Amino acid sequence: MSKTLEYKSILPKIFSLRCWAKNVDSEYLKSRFNQLLSDTGFTVLNFSEHHFPVQGYTSIWLLAESHLAIHTFPQNGWSYVELSGCNEEKTLQFKKLLKETNLEISFEEDKMAVSHPENNNTKSIK
Repeated sequence: MSKTLEYKSILPKIFSLRCWAKNVDSEYLKSRFNQLLSDTGFTVLNFSEHHFPVQGYTSIWLLAESHLAIHTFPQNGWSYVELSGCNEEKTLQFKKLLKETNLEISFEEDKMAVSHPENNNTKSIK
């Protein structure tokens, strides 16, 4: 997945979404989240996944804008999803499109978390 990227100087801010998805099918999750990343314009640099013996799955997309990680919990039928990105617009669009999927989603917070070093704390925004 070699890509030529243009350098951009940006402010040090990370926009985070954390949620639970009621699905543990690794192939479905991989396909669905690949499509969501593509549809929102994130740049995938690399992808890695691991199927645990007996049950469980973890995958991570390394993005030019940060990362997306999924961890399944088959015994309960839920997967934990965390997207961290330095592009607010793409992160908000990802959340919007995720809500429009047929996945049952439970967000940890209604608002997106924003982290930055200026005041060393995290704030929530729409």
